[in-house]
Amino acid sequence: MPLQNRCYLDNKEHSGYRLRAMSFIKLSRFFLPLSAILVLLSWTVFFYPGPLVSIEFTGGTLMELTIPAGKMQSDLALSLRTFRWENTVFEESISRTKTGSFFVRTPTLTNEEHAALLAHLRTNLQKVDELQYTTIGPTVGANLKERAFWALMVACLAIMTFVAFSFRKIPKSLSPWRFGLAAIVALVHDVSILLGVFTILSHVTTFQMDTLFTTALLSIMGHSVSDTIVIFDRIRETLHLSDKHETFAAVADKALHACVSRTINTGLGILIMLTALFAFGSESIRWFILALIIGTVVGMYSSYFVATPLLVYWKKK
Repeated sequence: MPLQNRCYLDNKEHSGYRLRAMSFIKLSRFFLPLSAILVLLSWTVFFYPGPLVSIEFTGGTLMELTIPAGKMQSDLALSLRTFRWENTVFEESISRTKTGSFFVRTPTLTNEEHAALLAHLRTNLQKVDELQYTTIGPTVGANLKERAFWALMVACLAIMTFVAFSFRKIPKSLSPWRFGLAAIVALVHDVSILLGVFTILSHVTTFQMDTLFTTALLSIMGHSVSDTIVIFDRIRETLHLSDKHETFAAVADKALHACVSRTINTGLGILIMLTALFAFGSESIRWFILALIIGTVVGMYSSYFVATPLLVYWKKK
């Protein structure tokens, strides 16, 4: 189905909607500063105190343990602190899961150190079962972190170039690179807020940023830019059909109103599916699904109140 058919082409036919009386561009005077504040706060918490990241990025050993009934997290922590291996004291972090087990994270352990640690815990706590054991060297972790960073950078550059190329035939008064830059600013906005939210979650829950979270960021970038491109394409079509005396802000508002039903219907369909997966899906992908849910909502918001208003304000200048 052609792109224009997915949006409402006949504006007069839908003039009865209450949304017609609402100007997205005027509302953005409030929402753009709000978005700037949220992005600033997100980067603040991202750099301090910073997120808790998975051993996939830092290297180390992660164990999931169960301890006998009646034993507390403090008992497990005390037993870990008394463990010695060749006069080396291990630093550890412990977090409790919803199922009652414990994630224990330590520096990278060798097979001998791992076996000795389990034997030490079983001596102190009696019955200790290990449900999961993962170890990653620091070199591998640093390599994964670097690759994740470059994946995000290359994706941003490719998206900006693609958008600019796609809108190369717009009127000369507008630069196609402004369309690409506006799309990237919206992406940075979406990713920043997602990073801020999950940085906070990493300190109050068992969540840790890992490669699966990076995958969620890339997925959200793809969905967000898709919605933005549909709106930008509608702006381009409306420009060709508009009166010469009509302002670019009025043209952009028309395009946003024409696509709002499509955005809501598509977004709700995605959110219904993701909510079902979050409620009934596997525990291992729950944080991934939550990231997609938050990112979908933020992406829908940024297409209307960040990307398009920026185009309008840049055109005025």
